[in-house]
Amino acid sequence: MNDTFKLGIAVAIPLAVGGLSGFATARGVATWYPTLAKPVFNPPAWVFGPTWTLLYIMMGVAAFLVWRQGFSTKDVRLALTLFAAQLALNGLWSILFFGLQSPGVAFAEIMLLWLSIVATVWIFRRVVPAAALLMLPYLAWVSFAAVLNGSIWMLNR
Repeated sequence: MNDTFKLGIAVAIPLAVGGLSGFATARGVATWYPTLAKPVFNPPAWVFGPTWTLLYIMMGVAAFLVWRQGFSTKDVRLALTLFAAQLALNGLWSILFFGLQSPGVAFAEIMLLWLSIVATVWIFRRVVPAAALLMLPYLAWVSFAAVLNGSIWMLNR
C-alpha cells in the first residue's frame, strides 16, 4: 500500500467519525442546544464545523505519520490503538451531549476523552514527534470544549 493511499485512509477515518457525529448533533443543535443557557465564551455556531474539519484532517495526518512506521513495533501498535480509542470517545461525546441531551454524562466522558488524547500524544511523540505536534491543537480544542461542556452543564442543572 503506497503512502498516498495510506494518507487518504488515515484522513478519511477521522472525517468519517466527524460526519457520523454530525448525525447525532444535527437535531440537538437545531432544537435543544439553542434553549440552553451558555457561558459568555461560547463560540458562534459557525466556528465548530470548520474547526472540527481542520482538526480531523490534522489527526488523520498524525495517524498516517505513525502508521507509515509500520506495525512491527509495539509503540506503533499502541499508538494506533490509543488513537482509535480516543477517536471512538470523540464520536461518543456527540451522542451523549447532543443525541441524549445529557451534558453531565458528556462532561464525564469528555474527561476520559481528554486523558486518552494526552496518552495518544505521549505515545505519538515516542514514535514520530511531528505526529504529536499535529495532535496538540486537537488537545487544546477538547480542553476548551471540556470547559464549555462543564459550564453548560452547571448553568443548566
